[in-house]
Amino acid sequence: MADDRRAEREALVDRLTDRRDLSPATEQAMRAVPRHAFVPSDRQAAAYDDSPLPIGEGQTISAPHMVAVMTDLLDADEGDRVLEVGTGCGYHAAVTAELVGADPVYSVEYHDSLAREARKTLRKTGYEAVSVRAGDGREGWPAHAPYDRAYLTCAAPTVPAAVVEQVRPGGLVLAPVGEQTQTLVRARKRADGTVDRERHGGVRFVPLQ
Repeated sequence: MADDRRAEREALVDRLTDRRDLSPATEQAMRAVPRHAFVPSDRQAAAYDDSPLPIGEGQTISAPHMVAVMTDLLDADEGDRVLEVGTGCGYHAAVTAELVGADPVYSVEYHDSLAREARKTLRKTGYEAVSVRAGDGREGWPAHAPYDRAYLTCAAPTVPAAVVEQVRPGGLVLAPVGEQTQTLVRARKRADGTVDRERHGGVRFVPLQ
């Protein structure tokens, strides 16, 4: 599709890199994905603001800086198989696909309507190989496990056990954890199934449904 807002996106990513030490891969991915294509028509004027925006069903598209931070922390490489919980509009999945390739990205969305719209947008923007299904993200997507990486774009009281189980030993899970107060947690899975956790600051996400 034609990209008539590249200059706005470049300016946004320039601002992000001025404030944050993004990896080259993350910076490239953020420059590649047309955020405006994933934003509702009535929010187009704010598509390249560094802020979350409503997308329907009480959900939001995350602020670009948060997508960039999570992409860096996920530390995914080309060919890694990735599980995303919380497709929303599909934007974060597209950024992930820029790093790993679209084929190994599997995303679960609770709302049927958002899942349908995300598939359409991903197809229009060239990320049709990203797999999206509607379902309970707390259950992960066991059919495609094991995953090298998994992340949640919504906050859970704890990292869902099923998601941890579906990540290979040595793999990473990234999630906002908490209810009133949320912390971005990165957990690396040990060989015995337990995890080493790191905290990466306070965040605010819509709750996992």
